[in-house]
Amino acid sequence: MPTGATSRAPQRVPECTPVRLGRAVAVGVPALVMLLLGLWGLDRGGMWRDEAVSYQVGRRTVPQIWRLLHEVDAVHGVYYLFLHAVLAVHPGEVVLRLPSVCAAAVTAGLVAALGTRLARPRVGLWAGLLYAVTPMAGHYAQEGRSYALVAAGATGATLLFVRAVEGGSWWPYGALLGATCWLHEFAVLLLLAHAASLALARAGARVWRGWGCAAGAVVVGLLPMALVSRGQSAQVAWLKPPTTDTAEHLLRVFLGPTDGVYRVCLGLALLGLLGLVGRRGEVTCAGVGLPLAVLPPVALMLASQVSPLYVDRYVLYALSGAPLVVAAGAERAAGLMGRVAVRPRARAPYLTLTGVLALALSLLHQFPVLHKDRDPGRRADDLAAVSRVAGRELRPGDAVVFLPVQLRNVALTYPRAFRGVRDVALVAGAAGSGTLYGREAGPGEVRRRLARLDRVWVVADRKLLAGRRAPRNPVERAKYAVLQQEFTGREQKVRHGVTVRLYVRPVSARPAPPPAPPRPERW
Repeated sequence: MPTGATSRAPQRVPECTPVRLGRAVAVGVPALVMLLLGLWGLDRGGMWRDEAVSYQVGRRTVPQIWRLLHEVDAVHGVYYLFLHAVLAVHPGEVVLRLPSVCAAAVTAGLVAALGTRLARPRVGLWAGLLYAVTPMAGHYAQEGRSYALVAAGATGATLLFVRAVEGGSWWPYGALLGATCWLHEFAVLLLLAHAASLALARAGARVWRGWGCAAGAVVVGLLPMALVSRGQSAQVAWLKPPTTDTAEHLLRVFLGPTDGVYRVCLGLALLGLLGLVGRRGEVTCAGVGLPLAVLPPVALMLASQVSPLYVDRYVLYALSGAPLVVAAGAERAAGLMGRVAVRPRARAPYLTLTGVLALALSLLHQFPVLHKDRDPGRRADDLAAVSRVAGRELRPGDAVVFLPVQLRNVALTYPRAFRGVRDVALVAGAAGSGTLYGREAGPGEVRRRLARLDRVWVVADRKLLAGRRAPRNPVERAKYAVLQQEFTGREQKVRHGVTVRLYVRPVSARPAPPPAPPRPERW
C-alpha cells in the first residue's frame, strides 16, 4: 500500500441498490428540507443595504460592472457578474435570492454526503438535517449576497479533499476551491482546516505533496484578487477587532442560538471529539469537521486584532463543520446504546429515526427564531420601507440630501419614490461614474447649493443626525453643518434607523431679496 493511502480505499466493493438508495435518501432529504426552509418567506417585500447593492450593481452592463470593480468591491466581482446573468432573466427581489436558496440546499446535501462518506448514511442524514435547521444557514439562504454560494463551494471542495485523500485526483479539489476563493477571498482560510485534517490523519508524504501542489495553485491564482482588494480595504474601515464575546456568539450560532439546542449540540460535539483521530492515513468525521468549524474563524479573528476584517458572514462556510462533529457524537452515543441492546442490528433503523425526530424537535424549538428572521426588521435596515415613506412625503421638484452618501441606495434601488426629485449633492450617477452611490460635489459646492434652498428633505442615518455618529468625510461634514446651523428640522418619519426629515430655513435666516430697481420718473 502506498504511503498515505487509506486502509478503506482498496476494500471498496460495488454497492447494492439498497445501499445506494440509503445514501441517496441521506443526501436528498437534508437538501429538500433546506430548500423548503429557504423558500419559506423568501419575499420579504424589501431589501436591506447589502442586498440593494447586489441588485443595483447586477443590473448594470458588464462594462459598467468592470469599471466599478476597479474602484470598489473587487472581492464581489465574480458574484456581480453572475447576478448580471441571473437578473437578466427577471429583475426582482425573489430572483435575487434564489441562487442563495439553491446554494444552501446544495450545501446541506454536501454536508450529508461528507457524513455518509466519512461514517455512514445515518450520520450523513443527521449532519445534513442539522445544517438545514440551523438558523444561521437559513438566514444567509435568504440573502442576495455571495456567502451561501461560498459555503456551497467550500463544502464541495472539502468533499473533493476527502476523496483525494482516499486516493482520488487533487485537481478537481484545487479547481473548485480556487473558484470559490474568487467568489470571496477569505475562503482561502479553508486550506488551514484541510492541513489540520491531514495532520490529524497522519497522512503520508504522497498525500501531503498532492495537497501542497493544489494549495499552492489556489494561493497563486488568488494573488491578483488579493492585491486589488488590499487597495480597496478602506471599505471595511468600519470594522472593529473581535473579542471573546464575538467568539462565544459565533459558537452559539454554529451549535444553536437557543439554550436547549446549544447545550445538547455542545455535549454531542464533545463526545464526537473522542473520534478525532482514526487509523493512520484515515480522515474521520470529527477530524474533518472540527478544523473546518474552528480554524478559519479563529485565523480571521486573530488577523483582525491587527487589521479588523472579521464579520461572521465571511466565515459562513465554516458552519458546515459543526454538524459533522455533532453527528459524529450522536453516532458514538448511538453505538453505546447499540452495545447494550439485545439485537443491535434490528435497532439500527430505530436509532436513525430517533435522531431524525430529535432534529425535528430541534426545528420546532428554534421555529420562533426562524420565523422572526423572515421579518424585514431583523435585517440592518429595510430600504423598501424608507422608500414608501419618501414616496408619501416627497413631491416632484422637491430637493433631497442623502446623509451619508450610502443612503442614496434607497433611490437607486427604488427609484419610483424619488421620481422628479432634485438630488442636491449629486454630480454624476452611480453607473456612469463607476461608483456604488454616485459622485457628489465638493464641500464648498454643496454649501452653495444648500444656501439657495429654503426647504430640503433629508434621508439620513438616525444616529448621525442625533450626533451619536460623526460624519466620515468633508462632504458629509459640510451637509451636516449646514443643516444644523442654517435649517430647522420639522416633520420626520423614522424607519429601521433611517430618518426622512424635512428641513426648513427660518425666515430670519433667509437671505434678503435684492433691492428692486428704481422706477422711471413719470412725466
